Amino acid sequence: MKSLAQWTCAFAFLALASTAFAEEVTVDSAVKPYEPVAGVSGNLSSIGSDTLNNLMTMWLEEFKKIYPNVTYSIKGEGSGTAPPALIEGTAQFGPMSRKMKDSETDGFEKKYGFQPTLLNVAVDCVAVYVHKDNPIKGLTIPQVDCIFSQTQNSGFKSVATWGQVGLTGRWDNLPISLYGRNSVSGTYAFFKEKALLKGDFKDTVKEQPGSAAVVNGVASDRAGIGYSGIGYKTSDVRAIALSKSHEEPLAQPTFENALSGKYPLGRTLMIYIVKNPNEPAPLHVQEFIKFVLSKQGQQVVIKDGYGPLPASAVEQELAKLK
Repeated sequence: MKSLAQWTCAFAFLALASTAFAEEVTVDSAVKPYEPVAGVSGNLSSIGSDTLNNLMTMWLEEFKKIYPNVTYSIKGEGSGTAPPALIEGTAQFGPMSRKMKDSETDGFEKKYGFQPTLLNVAVDCVAVYVHKDNPIKGLTIPQVDCIFSQTQNSGFKSVATWGQVGLTGRWDNLPISLYGRNSVSGTYAFFKEKALLKGDFKDTVKEQPGSAAVVNGVASDRAGIGYSGIGYKTSDVRAIALSKSHEEPLAQPTFENALSGKYPLGRTLMIYIVKNPNEPAPLHVQEFIKFVLSKQGQQVVIKDGYGPLPASAVEQELAKLK
């Protein structure tokens, strides 16, 4: 294997020179406001992503203000719980922070005779968090791989201390403490594919049951590093810049950088529904999705710390309801 020491020092200088970021996020002015319709009532059930749990709750609370006869229930235990809930009919909405696996869509099609409908609803950055006192500003994906993975598919040696990624002084020999999600999580699967290059996590990763727990773990551990959605950022942690390689510039975890592809761990958050391609979705299901993709719904996205979809993407998603 190659040694990270060949380029760590030069990259560390670049990382430490990076400045803090700020992003003003607004809903695209071309996204239309939601217009209520008559006759919407019934129960709405959501089972799936922990990352989307708060967002689903906020959307459904606002939707109920418009339609008082609607009731709802939400469980956010991980993206892996969404496909079986849709297949078994225990939920109308399957929020996920990753796409369904082939085995999951095959099981769905076996039950219904058609594929599930995927609706992109928000933009997210999977952030790499460090303790607020940690001076490092950025890492490359190969460095992240060598920190978290026992496989090291990037081709470099394992990283165990902060000194190995360029920190000095009291940080030099400090062992890196790892935090992550459990295997039912869509964020776990996404990070494994994109950051670990489909490798295996180290056994020393402290698996947490939810996104907030990862951030809280890092916040209480000066040597900590973890990954979670950008919407869970707190003042006790820092979301650092990332680059695809040491030859490319650092990119902050902003929604603009996620949409442009500059930030390597950008993604869309999605909701799966059961919809026969030859029939419209049930009225209360259809109207909820229309609300989510409206000006008001995308303002909720911003309020919860995620990025709104551009108007062109909103139109593409709304077309899937027809």
